[in-house]
Amino acid sequence: MTTAVNNTNATSATSSTTKTASQQASESSDRFLKLLVTQMQNQDPLNPMDNAQVTSQMAQINTVTGIDKLNTTMGTMNASMAQMQMLQGASLVGHQVLLDGNQMAFDSTGKVGSGAYNLDAAATSVRIDIVNSAGVTIDTVNQTGVPSGQQGFQWTPPSGTSTSGLTFKVTATSSGKAINASTLMTDTVDAINTSSGTLTLELRNSGSTAYSKVKAVA
Repeated sequence: MTTAVNNTNATSATSSTTKTASQQASESSDRFLKLLVTQMQNQDPLNPMDNAQVTSQMAQINTVTGIDKLNTTMGTMNASMAQMQMLQGASLVGHQVLLDGNQMAFDSTGKVGSGAYNLDAAATSVRIDIVNSAGVTIDTVNQTGVPSGQQGFQWTPPSGTSTSGLTFKVTATSSGKAINASTLMTDTVDAINTSSGTLTLELRNSGSTAYSKVKAVA
């Protein structure tokens, strides 16, 4: 018998703590209306509440109820957005993405490297220096007549060259005048996570990177 009573109490306690927001809002409205009715019943007959007072108090409870409903709706929308982010992120695993950076990327054979950059204006000459981990330029790629916007390049390392830690820098000119060039790099998505509330990509070379930093997906 004691066990049955305890179970009943536990069930009641659980029910009281798992009320939905709409149930809580409804209960708040009921309490408010009961208090309002009681107040009207006990008001001073010589100084009764006017319509403006009643309307004002009714508007207050409507506002509270509306906020509760809005909070519930926003919570549902946030949950849906998180699910959409997970689905979107899962489709990126194994793909390459483009983002700000200057690390050289290599294909599966390690024989062809690539990178990208963005020009603010057209350039008559673009010089791309390949730099090793010691900061020494080991090779150069030259391009001419390059239009403005996003551009790419490929580089084949000489036989025996270590491709570990290679970076690149871009120098662009037009008739001797410097053109601003921002470097872009490719990286591979190995995994995703949403533990921080936002979609984060786990990139092979760059580590944890916010999805908002991705410029393009290959």
